[in-house]
Amino acid sequence: MVFAFFIVATFYMMKISEIHMITQRTIYLIFTMLVLVSCKDTNESSRKIEPVRVITPNAETTPEDLLLEMVINAHGGELYNEANFSFRFREKEYTFANSGNNYTYTVESSANGDTIIDVFKNGKFSRFMNDQLLELSEKNIAKYSEALNSVIYFVTLPHKLNDPAVIKKYKGTATIKDKNYEILEITFEKNGGGKDFDDVFHYWINSESHKIDYLAYNYRVNEGGVRFRSAYNKRVVSGITFQDYINYKAPVGTPLIDLPVLFEKGELKELSRIETENIINLTDL
Repeated sequence: MVFAFFIVATFYMMKISEIHMITQRTIYLIFTMLVLVSCKDTNESSRKIEPVRVITPNAETTPEDLLLEMVINAHGGELYNEANFSFRFREKEYTFANSGNNYTYTVESSANGDTIIDVFKNGKFSRFMNDQLLELSEKNIAKYSEALNSVIYFVTLPHKLNDPAVIKKYKGTATIKDKNYEILEITFEKNGGGKDFDDVFHYWINSESHKIDYLAYNYRVNEGGVRFRSAYNKRVVSGITFQDYINYKAPVGTPLIDLPVLFEKGELKELSRIETENIINLTDL
């Protein structure tokens, strides 16, 4: 069993640039050895070892898939699938509850003495004011559901990066503040990619922790923009990593790949702090 986990550990510690050099057949052989050795030494030790969640490589497995799997595992892995948390963000109270492919997101706020609760459940949006269901235009439904979904999306990164509409592309390596990173680019299919499907994201993944330390994106609405975020205040709550971000602005048209250099030179303008507060695992209550 020890040898089997040594194989997994070695594979997971490899840089994605090295994985690019491995053929699909070699990957398959490694995991075949893992299965065989694991079966052989099952009775050699009674020591409990938590299983490592992995993709079973096949002809369609890409280095990007393997890199993203490592990232998701590092941040929480399968715990996301049944996660049920509440948190506070910019004076509003949020919850998210996942159950396999089902989900329910809520946000509660107050305005002029009224309590407003938005509910986004499996793609259907509802708004309640003082417990009364409101009738909304299609435009407002799209607006409010997108706002709620975006907050949960960023708070639970990288959970949703494996959605079917996601297109993954490996962009090489970088060094930021003397640490090594793998760069993953995320774009989206038009079908299923949401209103802002043409946005482009870059994620800088720490080669040792496999966690996201930096991310950047560009967007086209409202004359467009470029943002770079640096993670801080990382903490693990019930096995899931949550982190805050310093949000920086770069000139429109700046290539995302160039942002870490500008960041280290101090040439990016800080816009805001994105802080998630009072995180509670509701399943523990």
